[in-house]
Amino acid sequence: MLIGEVARRSGVSARMLRHYESLGLVRPTGRTGAGYREYAAEDIRRIFHIESLRSLGLSLKEVGSALDDPGFTPAGLVDDLVRRTRERIAAETALLTRLDRIGAAEPAGWEDVLATVALLQGLGADWAGRRQRAALSSAEERAAPVEALVEAVLNESDPHVSGALRWALTRLGDGATTLLAEALDAPAAEVRGRAVRALAELPTEQATARLREALAHPDLTVRRHTALSLGARGFTEAVPTLIDMIVEAVNDVEAAEALGTLAARPALAERIAALLVARLAPGVTGPAARGRLAQALADIPGHTATRALRDLSEDEDRAVALTAGYVLTLREPG
Repeated sequence: MLIGEVARRSGVSARMLRHYESLGLVRPTGRTGAGYREYAAEDIRRIFHIESLRSLGLSLKEVGSALDDPGFTPAGLVDDLVRRTRERIAAETALLTRLDRIGAAEPAGWEDVLATVALLQGLGADWAGRRQRAALSSAEERAAPVEALVEAVLNESDPHVSGALRWALTRLGDGATTLLAEALDAPAAEVRGRAVRALAELPTEQATARLREALAHPDLTVRRHTALSLGARGFTEAVPTLIDMIVEAVNDVEAAEALGTLAARPALAERIAALLVARLAPGVTGPAARGRLAQALADIPGHTATRALRDLSEDEDRAVALTAGYVLTLREPG
């Protein structure tokens, strides 16, 4: 079979067949009387083998080794091809994500495109200081890609960079609310924690609505951060979780402050005090927890809190009694 017919049947151009011959990958078995290349059936099978291996991503050099080395083992090469393919896919996915983010920023000109690229590079930098600067600069006049900032805050472990990113998100209004709320159901616990902390700092009605839903979240960390935020915003449904946090010594100072904020409303003060007192029942809490509850009662006005502090000032544990007595001197200077 002459080269033109081989090219037609195999789909490999005559030029590429000559290139294969120059590399020693496939040589026509014979020549015609006029000197034209003549390919036998075995040559054509080898051409198909070459094309099959190339379709897997092998270089022509690797194809030659695979076909001509009797001791060649494919396992290692296949593993390497898998690794290279995954790296290529990851790089292409990252590029596609970056292009999507640039498009979402709706650039008006190349200056906007370059500014967005610089921001994305900064957010993905290895050095925390550069990531922090990028987060702070994102609040400038040019619109920052919301998806990029949300992804950055969900993946950021440095507390200073995280704070800058959360601040940047507050400048975007409700743009990040939905994405952060969706991240509350992320598989990784640390991502859920970062999502609720960022959501808690968004001062919008939509963010508040999402937080009220999150108060029933199965993740205890999410519920606790949610309760702190909702308590500061004046929502009474956060009270039981805040009291639990005081008893369990988890952000108990912040939880007590949130209860104090809620108790500034007279209608709520007695109710909150009663719930705190209920946790003081004999055998319910140990001395350390009673001490924390006494400190929480300090910011709760009303007779119920005062009576509870008087009882605690005679507690069997000296530290609890001293704490309650000191709080009483602040409430009743005489």
